[in-house]
Amino acid sequence: MAHARAVVAPPRTARGLGLALLGLAPIGFLVVFFAWPVLAIVGRGFAAGGLDVVLGDARTWQLAGFTVASAAASTVVAVVAGLPVAFLLARVRLPGAGLARTLVLVPFVLPTVVVGLAFRALWPDGGVLPIVLANAFFNVAVVARTVAGLWARLDSRMTDAARALGASPWRAFRSVTLPALAPAIASAAAVVFLFCATSFGVVLILGGARYRTLETEIYLRTVDLLDLSGAAALSLIQFAAVVAALVLGGLARRRKDGARAGSGRPRRPRGGEWWVVGAAGVVLALLVTPIAALLAESVSTPEGWSFAGYRALTSTGEKGALQVSGWDAAVNSLKVAIDATLLAMVVGVLASVVLVALRRSPAKAARGLGETMDAVLMLPLGVSAVTVGFGYLVTLDALPGDLRTSPYLVPLAQALVIIPLIVRMVLPVLRSVDVRLRQAASTLGASPLRVWREIDLPLTLRPLVAAAGFGFVVALGEFGATSFLARPAAPTLPVAIASLMGRPGELNNQMAYAACALLMLVTVLAVMLIDRLGRGRVGEF
Repeated sequence: MAHARAVVAPPRTARGLGLALLGLAPIGFLVVFFAWPVLAIVGRGFAAGGLDVVLGDARTWQLAGFTVASAAASTVVAVVAGLPVAFLLARVRLPGAGLARTLVLVPFVLPTVVVGLAFRALWPDGGVLPIVLANAFFNVAVVARTVAGLWARLDSRMTDAARALGASPWRAFRSVTLPALAPAIASAAAVVFLFCATSFGVVLILGGARYRTLETEIYLRTVDLLDLSGAAALSLIQFAAVVAALVLGGLARRRKDGARAGSGRPRRPRGGEWWVVGAAGVVLALLVTPIAALLAESVSTPEGWSFAGYRALTSTGEKGALQVSGWDAAVNSLKVAIDATLLAMVVGVLASVVLVALRRSPAKAARGLGETMDAVLMLPLGVSAVTVGFGYLVTLDALPGDLRTSPYLVPLAQALVIIPLIVRMVLPVLRSVDVRLRQAASTLGASPLRVWREIDLPLTLRPLVAAAGFGFVVALGEFGATSFLARPAAPTLPVAIASLMGRPGELNNQMAYAACALLMLVTVLAVMLIDRLGRGRVGEF
């Protein structure tokens, strides 16, 4: 027996060492390019003093209150709008269901400046209502596709039994289906709240100087006022809200993972279910409305319809609004997004491999470590992009090569934003690989590398490509950190759009809307490819 232990122990030790080495890459990346810059800014804020004054100021808590209230309102709207769409995606078999699946994802990956300008075309004066609706518009997909993923796996026999006992369709849904869906709804709502509370571009465009959230106030205090103590205090408040949302989301995800699977299959709606399908159709139509308004605005001038904005993209705008042409900004966006996606895929896939291994471990400590690591990987979504960007400028000169002047500075910031999304897409794919196939290959003498090449890669290649495409379109439209780090001589297209909107002149306005329309077209094409490759799966939240 002792001899057997001596034989078995080295492979386990080697696997543990290999897992630890794999985990060092994503953790090291987060430490250097997230934790260090953020802590540096917060530390400078503490050193500058005055945090107690900011925290004691009633206006600070008014900002926090508006941020939480508007995010909560957007979350409620997204949940209410997303549930009928989730039913359509999970339980209904009708012509056009595939189109609905693609259509609902488009708003989530649209650049924030595109959505901001789309709602500005509907509400030129901005205000609270368009802010709430725009943030909900972004996140209907999170609710619809997260809830649909669980709804499609629920055992329909429980609902059928309730109906057989005399329950009405509404009572059967309320008593049986809704409690079963509660973990998915709570998980999606926590993530939606996180996204809405840290929304930047939408609030900046639609709120103006009248309505500010913690995110836009951090930007104002950091960039315009150089008030680091105030920005640090607001960052701490925001961070506390983010951690709370992540904890609730993590608890909900654990309950969702434990939900019982069943035999539910899509079918034609019956009776009152047609009303739910109709509601889903209304939601999808409303999602298209801002996009249609933006397209109309891009060819609308005081003199009538015109493609002047599209033609002007070859120039720098009216009175030299940009230092480069619109097409140059578009090409730079593509290059930056490709670099960011490659980096995010390397880090995100490594992190997902480690998380899957930790979750499958029989050791309770390893599973707990996996849950902690999973939550940590989500943190970049909830910390102010402005704080991260400014942190880069005050810390990265200490690294070899002074990355502050490097063309890779913006891709680094964008990769940090999309890594959590990559992880959320890749994790369920890797977990779906039957561990018995891997064990059989190992038993037959295959090395871990060959197991990955022969088993994992063929089964996960298409979803991995879909995840890369998803990360690419998100990076293409990233605005928060990029607006702070991009140089005027090398702007991305979203930064160029914001610059054009901030300069006077009708032609600049037309160029901005035309550039938004092009970004939207690229996004729609990419989403169609993602859905085709991912077979309708977006991942989990």
